[in-house]
Amino acid sequence: MENSRPGAARHLTAAAQRLKDWARRIKRDVTAVALAARDPRVPWYVKALAVFIVAYALSPIDLIPDFIPVLGLLDDVILVPLGILLVVHLMPAGLMAEYQAQADAIGRLPKNRVAGAIVIGLWLIALAATAMWAWDIYAG
Repeated sequence: MENSRPGAARHLTAAAQRLKDWARRIKRDVTAVALAARDPRVPWYVKALAVFIVAYALSPIDLIPDFIPVLGLLDDVILVPLGILLVVHLMPAGLMAEYQAQADAIGRLPKNRVAGAIVIGLWLIALAATAMWAWDIYAG
């Protein structure tokens, strides 16, 4: 009975391979967008969006928490690729292919301690603001 649908098994294997390939391309493009954020040829507003997209992609805190079934993963599957598409659309012509080639060559995100410090600082500010708001509501 297992062999009664060999076409279905091939179809699932092909779909899984396409999904893995897509995930690798997204990972490469996040690295490429991180490289774009460091390049002086990229306008400041594209750099700002690129930093935001990379920070969101790498942040452990999501807009929709991952523990919510299906919806928790949709923000990563939809928002990050849409953000990358927006950065690519706003970027000067031809640069994204250069960044993708660099990303393929290095295979990982470049380290940027300043960007990491900014992201951590923003999360701390958000946490402090939430704590102050909660204090005002519950203590006052």
